[in-house]
Amino acid sequence: MKITVVGAGAVGATTADNIARKELCDELVLLDIKEGIAEGKAQDMQQCAHLLGFDTRIIGSTNDYSKTAGSEVVVITSGLPRKPGMTREELIGVNAGIVKGVAESIIKHSPDAIIIVVSNPMDTMTYHALKSTGIAKNKLIGMGGALDSSRFRYQLSQHLNCSAADLNAIVVGGHGDTTMIPLIRLATWNSQPVTKFLSKEQQDKIVADTMVGGATLTKLIGTSAWYAPGAAGAAMVEAIVRDEKKLISCSVALDGEYGQKDICLGVPVVLGRKGWEKIVDFDLNADEKALFSKSADAVRNMNDVLKTTA
Repeated sequence: MKITVVGAGAVGATTADNIARKELCDELVLLDIKEGIAEGKAQDMQQCAHLLGFDTRIIGSTNDYSKTAGSEVVVITSGLPRKPGMTREELIGVNAGIVKGVAESIIKHSPDAIIIVVSNPMDTMTYHALKSTGIAKNKLIGMGGALDSSRFRYQLSQHLNCSAADLNAIVVGGHGDTTMIPLIRLATWNSQPVTKFLSKEQQDKIVADTMVGGATLTKLIGTSAWYAPGAAGAAMVEAIVRDEKKLISCSVALDGEYGQKDICLGVPVVLGRKGWEKIVDFDLNADEKALFSKSADAVRNMNDVLKTTA
């Protein structure tokens, strides 16, 4: 099996590193537009093989998409990262052209590939890739919800003083500081509602801190985070190639589900060998439905920007 990661920056390289360590494929291609970057990072990772005990063959390529031919899963991380004070929305103009070109090149060489979009603003870039390539909707998946849900579990674990692995928590809606919806009502700690153990003040803080999780790290680090985004991307790849049927929040094309159409937005989906296989209805309450509708409106506004930039 061949897997490709496009973009050898911090997120792309970390995604590739996780994929290699987990031996999710026989051949892993890392591609970047900058001369030598992908080749250098691929060689650096390959030199970990003996030390870490993996046999994945890693190939670096400077913009040669022929080397990606026959890929079964492709992760697109290309585009500019956020800087302090920058919103994901401000990246639309630059990243739209990059993602469109990458997606078209991937489809040309790997027409049956399942594509995972990480580039920001992620929901809009996923929608853009879907519209510009005509790929089957179940084969195009945005990564944001998987990352946001992991950040949600982190915040919960800090307040509950427990293992994040014992928590079940999910974020739906847009992958944005004001559009994501951490579903704290449905979050559980080994089957017990977390709301039993948290005050209303704590719950509100957890939700608020989850929503600005990316911006908080950007302010601290000076650029977009990469460890958790890379791990989230690799986890989605793993669910697909190993046909795990995992329930993960992903940005996918909606056609009436959750009351929305003609939009890519984060909802719980089952991931398996065919891509996303079904959308699961979490039966949101009235307040959550209102937030989801508001999130969809905000993402549509971002999508409208594509008409003037793409």
